Amino acid sequence: GHASGGGRPHPADSDERLVGTVAALAFPERVAKAVQGAHLMVNGTRAQVGEGSGLRNAPWLAVAVADRPVGAGHARVRLGAVVDEEVARSAAAALHGEGEEVRWSDGDVVARRVERLGAVELAVRPLRDPGSGLVRAALLEGLRTEELGLLRWSEGAVSLRQRLAFLHARLGEPWPDVSDSALHARVDDWLEPELSRARRRADLGRIDAGEALGRLLPWATGDAVRLDELAPERIEVPSGSRIRVDYTRPEQPVLAVKLQEMFGLQESPVLAGVPVLVHLLSPAGRPAAVTADLASFWKDGYRAVRAELRGRYPKHPWPEDPAAAEPTRFTNARLRR
Repeated sequence: GHASGGGRPHPADSDERLVGTVAALAFPERVAKAVQGAHLMVNGTRAQVGEGSGLRNAPWLAVAVADRPVGAGHARVRLGAVVDEEVARSAAAALHGEGEEVRWSDGDVVARRVERLGAVELAVRPLRDPGSGLVRAALLEGLRTEELGLLRWSEGAVSLRQRLAFLHARLGEPWPDVSDSALHARVDDWLEPELSRARRRADLGRIDAGEALGRLLPWATGDAVRLDELAPERIEVPSGSRIRVDYTRPEQPVLAVKLQEMFGLQESPVLAGVPVLVHLLSPAGRPAAVTADLASFWKDGYRAVRAELRGRYPKHPWPEDPAAAEPTRFTNARLRR
């Protein structure tokens, strides 16, 4: 400020302070702090001061008039006055508060003790030991924004979730809905006690999702024991191989198996009332045919596949009557031995 004789404040200076104080008291919600190249009002509105204005570098302002030009991200300060922090704090005292803020931010739990004037942060300190309820809520927010992939999903866990989705789609209750939204709604039923013990992202990554999902199996009704019968991880095919079932599409499981291993099987395997979609593979492991009705494939479709592949893979058996033939994993040479 300018000083005049006798060290008294310059009248213009005290006038401006007075205007600032009046504006702050008149519009306490429009007291604003300089934050990242703009001024943030305690009501949460970001406003910019015009180029060349004397208000531009003021740490605190009282904004009397502001507007928002069409299409602009910020409001514009039309009329305002400089205030000091004490005036700002006393004018907006009703919006003053201090508390623990624990939230999911940038991929992990952030815990801070924040003193604020409405939307404006006055002081921030890291919080050493945040309350467990707040941490749990922050972790849940993380599971919602970054999905359930934050947990540890083994191959078995992914498979269990897909098998349960198939049974829920086919049979409904008591088989649980395991969609993201359903799992979020039921965290208490399957993610405890691990979720309440977790404090940060790394702890979520240690939770075994398969073990947790096992809690949603219908144990109470006694149906849980039928999981491996209704939706087995693997099916034994006529050759004796145990082939993994693919439940990626819940409406129909898929079994990809070498055609020769299915000889002799009259009917398609059926799981929970659904005929499995069988991908019959050539000896090179490529799909030669896809069917959900083996009996009719042996009768009608097989002849064309045999004609096409017999010449290309002469070492493998291509019998005339596959429905009555001996299933095998091996070539003719192995069979003759």
